[in-house]
Amino acid sequence: MDKYYSYTDFLKAMSRSHTPTEAEKLLNDIYMDLFLNHVHREQRKEKLTELIDLSLDEHDEVAFLKYTHELEILHQQASYY
Repeated sequence: MDKYYSYTDFLKAMSRSHTPTEAEKLLNDIYMDLFLNHVHREQRKEKLTELIDLSLDEHDEVAFLKYTHELEILHQQASYY
């Protein structure tokens, strides 16, 4: 899912063809990838929050630390984009 798209790629797609179809396809791919990444990240956040709550209920410190660390990494990745 984590594809890298650059403005250069977009300009190349525009220059290869004088019709906007290639550029539109590239933009659609970029938007779809961003959308899917967002949905996946939100679902993972929800699941991690549930697992953190469960580990707190069960007083499982190891699981709590694991899931909070994973959630922290997810937040850092989200702020990167």
